[in-house]
Amino acid sequence: QVQLVEHGGGLMQAEGSLRLSCVASGLLFNLKAMGWYRQTPGKQRELVAGITRDSTTDYADSVKGRCTISRDNAKNTVYLEMNNLKLEDTGVYYCVAAGPGEVELGRSKYWGQGTQVTVSS
Repeated sequence: QVQLVEHGGGLMQAEGSLRLSCVASGLLFNLKAMGWYRQTPGKQRELVAGITRDSTTDYADSVKGRCTISRDNAKNTVYLEMNNLKLEDTGVYYCVAAGPGEVELGRSKYWGQGTQVTVSS
């Protein structure tokens, strides 16, 4: 059974920083692309950042330059670090993994339960 467990959400200060982590189990982590989505109020769920199994990264325009996704294959963990937080970064952040038989983040994905991040001024 695949499990993705996120850690690190909570109440954050604007212009501050956050670090989320996601521990994966039940899958071949080193073969899977991983990523972080977020659901912000009134908007569609969006991909914030993705990282391939070869550690190639990609970011949403809204977080480029202030966000870093990384992975530690020895720990089956993917991280999301973001600085200069903005109020619009508030939302539920979901860890995702490429789905069954997939290596890239396509239509089929595994999802974590999500962790709430609230940015306040």
